[in-house]
Amino acid sequence: MRPVIIALDFPSQATALDFLTPFAQTPNLFVKVGMELFYTAGPQILTALRARGIQVFLDLKCYDIPHTVEQTMAQLGRQGVALVTIHAAGGAAMITAAKRGLLAGAQAAGVAPAKLLAVTQLTSTTETQMQAEQLVSADLPTTVRHLARLAWQNGADGVIAAAPEDPVIHAATAPDFLCINPGIRLAEDATDDQQRVVTPCRAAALGSNGLVVGRSITRAAEPLAAYQRILKEWGD
Repeated sequence: MRPVIIALDFPSQATALDFLTPFAQTPNLFVKVGMELFYTAGPQILTALRARGIQVFLDLKCYDIPHTVEQTMAQLGRQGVALVTIHAAGGAAMITAAKRGLLAGAQAAGVAPAKLLAVTQLTSTTETQMQAEQLVSADLPTTVRHLARLAWQNGADGVIAAAPEDPVIHAATAPDFLCINPGIRLAEDATDDQQRVVTPCRAAALGSNGLVVGRSITRAAEPLAAYQRILKEWGD
């Protein structure tokens, strides 16, 4: 797995599908459906994307008591998506429950199970902010490493993390443990609310297993051309 995932951060199914029109002939297309789009369109957007042969990363970042997360993941596991997310900070029991629910849902629906990814620290979070607002005394790399190991030890298939943290995560886990990286920008693009950002080329050098790219593609004058440029810089 080494995808460039387009973040469909749009307010409606119609807008998202209209945006994808120029990508109709693009092979191996992979998109992210986040909270905004899923809470508006519901599971129907997943069905519509799969009908077009598009792989889906369902990014809802579930974070609740273990029982609730297990039941939620059992429902999401039925949807035939490729990736789903939880927050690693939910703890060992929640991560284990999430994986159990995900596998049960996939088995019940007769679909391939999604890979479970755990969010470490959001790419909008700085070390200073983390320490002040979350009362975490450790530095950011240490915190991310700890959460990644916690996720790995309890059945997650990978993490969502900033690309500069990938080497630390890979060293602390296993070769097949995935590091999927948001916070990706082309060199000339604004960083907006992201803090720990890198270019596609830099992410590749750091050992990234996949990129999540939103505004550098969705706000580009020519989104398909921007996507193709990112693929080239990424090395695919």
